[in-house]
Amino acid sequence: MKRIIIAMLVLCVCFVAAASMHANAKHKFTKFNVPGAGTGSGQGTFGEGIVDDGSLNGYYIDSNGIPHGFLRSSSGKITSFDPTGSVATFPVGMNSTLAMCGYYVDSNTVYHGFLRSAAGKITVFNAPGAGTGSAQGTILEDVNDSGEVAGFYIDSNGVENPFVRSSTGKLTKFKVPGVGTGSGQGAGMAGFDGLTDAGAIAVDGIDSNGVNHGYLRSPSGTFTEFDPTGSVNTYVTGIDAKNGIVGEYFDSAGGLHGFYRSFNGTITPINYPNAVATAVYNINSSGVGTGLYVDSSGVYHGFVVSPGPKFTGFSVPGASATVPVSNNDSDAVTGDYVDSNGVAHGFIWQ
Repeated sequence: MKRIIIAMLVLCVCFVAAASMHANAKHKFTKFNVPGAGTGSGQGTFGEGIVDDGSLNGYYIDSNGIPHGFLRSSSGKITSFDPTGSVATFPVGMNSTLAMCGYYVDSNTVYHGFLRSAAGKITVFNAPGAGTGSAQGTILEDVNDSGEVAGFYIDSNGVENPFVRSSTGKLTKFKVPGVGTGSGQGAGMAGFDGLTDAGAIAVDGIDSNGVNHGYLRSPSGTFTEFDPTGSVNTYVTGIDAKNGIVGEYFDSAGGLHGFYRSFNGTITPINYPNAVATAVYNINSSGVGTGLYVDSSGVYHGFVVSPGPKFTGFSVPGASATVPVSNNDSDAVTGDYVDSNGVAHGFIWQ
């Protein structure tokens, strides 16, 4: 999973002038651990995507170092799952009906996509043309409320090939202009919230020089390429209902910055005040984003940013690192935090 995370901005003004505050006392943390999660360093529970009713998905790593998928309902009930043949399960997308998509790894390290219905039925999906060798196969990233699924497959040459699958099963492969055709090149898309209900997609493209660029793919299939000024590598992480895209970019000195690209094409760099790195993972439909920043001591903290812009920073009490991953329209945030022993635990902040 991509956990270099980025920040978003709704209004095109500079973050340097933004007010920043920590608000642990004004908000509630709910911590949780999936039964069976390991308690050693690098193990534990990882929250991923949260929908509006408070249900969320994620994965946990057991004491043998094996990842498994889970669904946590709005009431707190946790259901773990694995597709048959999985040695590592990674849920990614989920819609408001709690239908889910993601991928798993088999014993030959081949990727397979899966769809999990709200009732818990798992259907394996392998895209035509997907490679069958190690680190090849199919990865599903997003499912919207119309039942469309976006993903990509890695072919026998190691090239990433994106596609959309309709609710009736019709597959549409698409070529992204300017992307490379060599191993490690091609195109994928943002996870969890990279596909809107209208069918727009935030796309990651890798050119023949191995450089990443951002793209907006409209529902009609038109592509718009973009890069923030000063970017040497651009990555997308989410798209809102108005086709505003959040992402991150690296500058020539290796600095990490977030950005927000508005629906009219204006790109605004995002930097949390006084941070040495800023990253954001999600944007909800009302234009509120969540992400993390790294302070001068190298510690990870969470934040949300709302129109204005207004930052609210937070850290799970006692955590050595706080990693927000997504937020819903009720402004609840999920992700994971790491304790002093290196163990991950899930959290909800609201």
